[in-house]
Amino acid sequence: MVIDDGQRRARAGRRLLLAPAGWAARVEEVADAVVGLHASDPATVYLSACARLREPSAAEVDRALYDEVSLVKLLSMRRTLFAVTDAFAPYVSAAAARQIAAKERATLLKHLAEFAEGWSPERLAETERAVLAALAARGEATTAELGADVPALRETMLMSVGKPYEAKQSVGSRLLRLLASDGHVRRCRPRGSWLSNSYPWAPVAPWPEVPVREAKAEVVRRWLASYGPGTVEDVKWWTGWTLGEVRRALADVGAVEVALAGGAAGLVLPGDEGPVAEPEPWAALLPGLDPAVMGWRGRDWYLRPRDVPALFDRAGNAGPTVWWCGRVVGGWAQRADGEVVWRLFEDVGAEARAAVEARVERLAGWLGAVRVTPRFRTPLERELVA
Repeated sequence: MVIDDGQRRARAGRRLLLAPAGWAARVEEVADAVVGLHASDPATVYLSACARLREPSAAEVDRALYDEVSLVKLLSMRRTLFAVTDAFAPYVSAAAARQIAAKERATLLKHLAEFAEGWSPERLAETERAVLAALAARGEATTAELGADVPALRETMLMSVGKPYEAKQSVGSRLLRLLASDGHVRRCRPRGSWLSNSYPWAPVAPWPEVPVREAKAEVVRRWLASYGPGTVEDVKWWTGWTLGEVRRALADVGAVEVALAGGAAGLVLPGDEGPVAEPEPWAALLPGLDPAVMGWRGRDWYLRPRDVPALFDRAGNAGPTVWWCGRVVGGWAQRADGEVVWRLFEDVGAEARAAVEARVERLAGWLGAVRVTPRFRTPLERELVA
């Protein structure tokens, strides 16, 4: 069975909710459709979700993140922050977040030993218990507020010694992130707008225990359902796991091999080898780090290699992209006066331009007075706002 590039683009349009016919009513539907919303940049969760909602609004995302807490953020796959549904969170925690937390804890202890005084594994564990007790008493609090209850959080480490970006980092900022990866605390509504990086923390009840192997299989099953076909290399890159872990998870879900354009081997779930119907022509304006552009390691079927330098920073972070029928055809940005500006890399025709203009109007409409600057800025985004 061959699944060509056209079929892969059709699948992306339908399964990643990019074609208007598939737009969702609730943000939880969006998060599950893309497996997890990238959350390293606070704006990405909102922009990615609203690009796929029938009625886009920041309030809908706030509802899920902070009112109902049906969407939670976890430092997980590839040591990246993802927002996933509460039902999926136990699997992500067992499959990735706990492993990340263990590595982060070991790294923190190493840094404390090198760049701070009086720290040991026992003191770190004692500090964690004190933080959780303080949070239980307060209900929610910022890292700075917790520092009043647990003074150890205010201690600092000198990081990247001797390098141009040498800086002091508080123990508290690292420790709260650890506790979140372990599933003990969660981020609450930011102090300020939905773009703010200043937020309090709150304790959370433990998630149900899921065996690690079962959890990894479920993560891969969901990825194949949304992003398949993909290669073994795609799955390894997206999860950040070892090749052995990836192969075992693929075997556990019974992944089926198919041929991709050019003869490469791809994988899909059993029963998913057949064609899908082409959606109606569609355009999308997706933010930096959107799951669609960051979903695969091999991107040539939807992104021309020559366009990569304009759309990605040097660390491999994607900037805002313009899509037409499953291909990245340009980029966009928002200027200081609120205008959404965009540029196409090729002539895609009048229908495509009209569709892009409609998405620009839609985006500007729900953003209103909000101004968005990507956390990871790319050459084209900087050029467009200049």
